[in-house]
Amino acid sequence: MYNKLPKKRYENTLAFLQKHIPAPAVILDLGVRNPFSEIMETNGYTVYNTKGEDLDLLPQVVKEHKVDVVTAFEIFEHLLAPFNVLREIEALKTVTTVPLKLWFKDAYKSKTDMWDRHYHEFEDWQYDWLLEKSGWEIKDTEKWTSPINQIGFRPILRKYTPRYYAVYAEKKK
Repeated sequence: MYNKLPKKRYENTLAFLQKHIPAPAVILDLGVRNPFSEIMETNGYTVYNTKGEDLDLLPQVVKEHKVDVVTAFEIFEHLLAPFNVLREIEALKTVTTVPLKLWFKDAYKSKTDMWDRHYHEFEDWQYDWLLEKSGWEIKDTEKWTSPINQIGFRPILRKYTPRYYAVYAEKKK
């Protein structure tokens, strides 16, 4: 199972998390339990996950656990209103990643799963603005690429064009 995981993305995400939130820490990871939840636990974190609730309709579920940090790894692009969730978070720190909008590819839309779609694919400045407007102060950011082993124009662009955007932010005082 772990051979098919997005190794580079998970390694970069874990390194970014560890840089800002050293273990042990208690995390609420938005989204259902997933392989990255297990990776965080293996690295010394206590992890709670949301249970698949529609966060657009129930943003208050982020208040159910007392945690050190809320993480959201590739979650906000699926929401119509991530602003509401970000405003509800009571933890003082957040670490998030979102896919960046690629000029050479349309936003992701599953043909078989009506929930697995990207409503937003952000440019970095848009995501920064969303965080700032919802009460967060950005402390650090990082971008990385998502190369694929195929031949063609788009695969070459993926080697050089950042696809993921990571942000560490703290609640504004």
